[in-house]
Amino acid sequence: VIALIGEGKLTNKLARQAVDGVLAGEGDVDEVVAARGLEVVRDDGAIEKAVEDALAANPDIVEKYRAGNKKVTGAIVGQVMKTTRGKADPAQVNKIIAEKLG
Repeated sequence: VIALIGEGKLTNKLARQAVDGVLAGEGDVDEVVAARGLEVVRDDGAIEKAVEDALAANPDIVEKYRAGNKKVTGAIVGQVMKTTRGKADPAQVNKIIAEKLG
């Protein structure tokens, strides 16, 4: 599990779900990750689309960001994580948000 986190294949949240599956007797870590579809989303296109959708749905947050309040990106990250069921890499999401908002 630690190796998968280090390789960026699992987030801490997804790793906990994988460990729960192993403890429930669903197989080894790799089997549980595959069966439950827990691996981190690496598709930049899918993450970029989720970010664009979240930004479009929250023009007020975009306005606050552009006014200098950089902390509001947490709400956008949260929406992207919800859309991707927690499978997006938060660092990658933040990077794409920063690129989109300039």
